[in-house]
Amino acid sequence: MQVLLAHVTGRNRAWLFAHPEASLTPEQEQAFQQARQRFEQGEPLPYILGHWEFYGLDFIVTPEVLIPRPETELLIDLARTQLGPGSRLIDIGTGSGCIPVTLATVLPNAEIVATDISPAALTIARLNAEKHGVGGRIRFCEADLFPLDLQSASFDLILSNPPYIPTETLHGLEVFGREPTLALDGGPDGMDTIRRLLVESKRWLAPGGALLVEIESGLGQLALETAARQFPGAKIQVLKDLAGLDRVLSIVT
Repeated sequence: MQVLLAHVTGRNRAWLFAHPEASLTPEQEQAFQQARQRFEQGEPLPYILGHWEFYGLDFIVTPEVLIPRPETELLIDLARTQLGPGSRLIDIGTGSGCIPVTLATVLPNAEIVATDISPAALTIARLNAEKHGVGGRIRFCEADLFPLDLQSASFDLILSNPPYIPTETLHGLEVFGREPTLALDGGPDGMDTIRRLLVESKRWLAPGGALLVEIESGLGQLALETAARQFPGAKIQVLKDLAGLDRVLSIVT
């Protein structure tokens, strides 16, 4: 509840602890009770707050986009090791835009494209890009995977945090119905979007380029086998997150 109090008062939690005698205005009390009710009804805290942290940056989040998670920060760390000055990269299924916006802040010379099938998600992504001063450096495109109007383009790095939770598994999770199903449901085995991404990436990846795809922790072996069929001869591995779970499919051609 301290987080909600800080949210409605505009004070940080340290100030609230130091001033236990402080009281809420009638407007703040009403806002707090409304926020508390939403939280008790199961609405995710980031949606109530309207923002969430990712890689040390603060991002606008709404129910139209997936809440950024710490596991996805591994994509940023890996991308930074793959890219040199002037590299071209594309983020597929950008959601809140946390991946391309973060990379634009740490890689000032990179050329960046970001796509999403959801116009509502792209609106939030653009707002986040403007918030962090990189709106002019990211081209946002509405597309199912790759944008059709970039037919001659190629990318040094393709990144994606696609829908990867198997449908039956998703229906048993707390996030089901609370975060956008479009960004979570990976089909019967979790691989529907990933399979399409691997097939289409072959024509978009520059020679010597890399593909980094976040996966569900139980998909490591299946992802490796699927990638090997599409990219024979490439260096393919599944990298683990800080919890020791399979998290990112890495393909380096």
